[in-house]
Amino acid sequence: MPPIPLAALEPRRIAVLRALALGDLLCAVPALRSIRAAFRDAEVTLVGLPWAAEFVGRFAHYLDALIELPGYPGLPEQEPVVAAIPEFLRDAQARRFDLVVQLHGSGDVTNPLAVLLGGRRTAGFFRADGYCPDPETFTEYPARGPEPVRLLRLPEFLGLPVDGAQLEFPLTDADREELRHLEIDGDYACVHPGSRLPSRRWAPESFAAVADAVAERGLRVVLTGSESERPITGAVAAAMREPAVDVAGRTSLGALGALLERARLLVSNDTGVSHVAAALRVPSVVVFTASDPRRWAPLDGALHRAVTAPVVRPEQVIAEVDGLLERDGS
Repeated sequence: MPPIPLAALEPRRIAVLRALALGDLLCAVPALRSIRAAFRDAEVTLVGLPWAAEFVGRFAHYLDALIELPGYPGLPEQEPVVAAIPEFLRDAQARRFDLVVQLHGSGDVTNPLAVLLGGRRTAGFFRADGYCPDPETFTEYPARGPEPVRLLRLPEFLGLPVDGAQLEFPLTDADREELRHLEIDGDYACVHPGSRLPSRRWAPESFAAVADAVAERGLRVVLTGSESERPITGAVAAAMREPAVDVAGRTSLGALGALLERARLLVSNDTGVSHVAAALRVPSVVVFTASDPRRWAPLDGALHRAVTAPVVRPEQVIAEVDGLLERDGS
């Protein structure tokens, strides 16, 4: 534990740097929960990508505000708008943060950025051979382990309260009301064949084979995705023998969560929706084609099945679907 506990600072203004996509932010929720438990009256600001305004609103019990990062050299998630970076830093520094928490990975790129935010104190991760801004408040980045558990290493190091690595995804009445226009009832399974990264996308024909097997087991198939993923869900539907309901581009994030809440199970790539299902405790089968399931698979291996192989075959995924259906007595 650091010689000077952060609680002694009594921080009133905290910035958390994690400018990443949905799944990455959901994996950070246990760490955000720890920060809020330690500093209940502090204003906590997420430094994130523009889309994260919706995340901040949904997690208002942990986060109070968002500063949009205009990209940053070396971070691949968004092309940096270099001309906007000086104004972004002036704005951040003007907020006079008492504490900046770097939760954006190993710190190879983000530790200098975290320091530039101008906090009285900065905490985070570093690599053994990398830049460590403050040995009292920076701990070595864990080389392995599930992402939510990795991130909790920092609150533990700082002496903050930790109550477990379980994820959350709060739903509202408005989310559930929005779902009504889709008119989806009865027993159904969600199939999510898209992913932000093409390398993580299993073939549409393979998803179609699994979706047909799901339909043959008496479940309605609902294809989910964003507006940009409509060509992918369309390809899956075209390759299926059985009918499916394609709602890609027709749900907000909240409505997607409400749809998953009522689903018997989810079949998806390793992408943000798998973490929504984990947070809602909806059974899932997650296909890993390019990422590491030891880091990104949901923690409950009985409720959530990870399938990975040099070449993932539909029968492998169908076997896990059957295992989940048998588990709930179907």
